[in-house]
Amino acid sequence: MAMDMGEIKRLITESIPDANVTIEDLRGDGDHYAALVVSKEFEGMSRVQQHQRVYQALQGKMGTDLHALALQTATPE
Repeated sequence: MAMDMGEIKRLITESIPDANVTIEDLRGDGDHYAALVVSKEFEGMSRVQQHQRVYQALQGKMGTDLHALALQTATPE
């Protein structure tokens, strides 16, 4: 079952309210996405911790409803 880009963004911004989220459908199939998530909350976190925080926001949908997500995270500059 494919997951809508809007749903991905909603889950992330509900959990990380200051996040600026950009999502791209890589194959046009609603199953393979790339996401850039920028948040002040990531300051002081390792890249692994930042990614874990985003996966936590997705509420276990990664690997089930959401098949593939190429994730990039950053803090505001």
